[in-house]
Amino acid sequence: MKDFDTVRDYLTGLQDRICRAMEAADGAARFDEDAWTRPDHGASGGLSGGGRTRVMRGGAVFEQAGIGFSDVSGTRLPPSATASRPELAGASWRAVGVSLVFHPLNPYLPTTHANVRHFRAQRDGETVAWWFGGGFDLTPFYPFDEDVLHWHRTARALCRPFGGNERYQAHKAWCDEYFFLKHRNETRGVGGLFFDDLHGDFDGDFGYMRAVGDGFLDAWLPIVERRRDMPWGDREREFQLYRRGRYVEFNLVFDRGTHFGLQSGGRTESILMSLPPLARWEYGYQPAAGSPEARLADYLRPRDWLAELG
Repeated sequence: MKDFDTVRDYLTGLQDRICRAMEAADGAARFDEDAWTRPDHGASGGLSGGGRTRVMRGGAVFEQAGIGFSDVSGTRLPPSATASRPELAGASWRAVGVSLVFHPLNPYLPTTHANVRHFRAQRDGETVAWWFGGGFDLTPFYPFDEDVLHWHRTARALCRPFGGNERYQAHKAWCDEYFFLKHRNETRGVGGLFFDDLHGDFDGDFGYMRAVGDGFLDAWLPIVERRRDMPWGDREREFQLYRRGRYVEFNLVFDRGTHFGLQSGGRTESILMSLPPLARWEYGYQPAAGSPEARLADYLRPRDWLAELG
């Protein structure tokens, strides 16, 4: 599968580039790599493959930054994956992707997530399904309109060659819908882009996935530079840890990637790398009216950021 190998090569290179950029931005810490393999022992759907999980801890900017590359395959998919896609029942599959979550130390610097991936299923040597997926989103605790505008302007610009504003609007709306905590009636953050099951034209869809992967640094690094040195204290830290609890809730309760990884017998440490190193929960917490913490609520709903703020 020459085209699959081309995707794989792009993704390993993307992981390398993002790691170099994050180490340069942090200036103090370095990523530790955990290269792992999963031999096929006939269990968990014949799951096999491997990957590179890289984690940076205790940096000057990043309390924890995790970015993983994986290339895994299996002889059968879990029922959760075939319930809505019966054509995949009994098919072997292979999935390759890069996923990252960065948890900064400074509460004024948002948490961020990005993922790009490719999936293929085969039966009797014939491809029965393939698709690309991915996106990136931003989760501020103390939002700044300048940052939100930059994030979404970058997302819109990278969408232009692949359907213009219609592509941006569709995948921005998909992001708002996907990263929604139903039990809290709020979005996880201010959104970005999200897409899945993109399978129209291989070259065009692969090009879009690359644009999203490459565009992440363009969207993220200017925000890092603006917020990394802002002064903060115990109050901001406590609020950051409280809001990180929402991140944990989404990833464990709703995230399809987490569910698929665990249900298919994936590597638990790599799957749960997205969780913050510290978080807290507080019963019945309500921020004081008019406080900077109360201001966040107005950002945790779907909004047309470019129209409202631009």
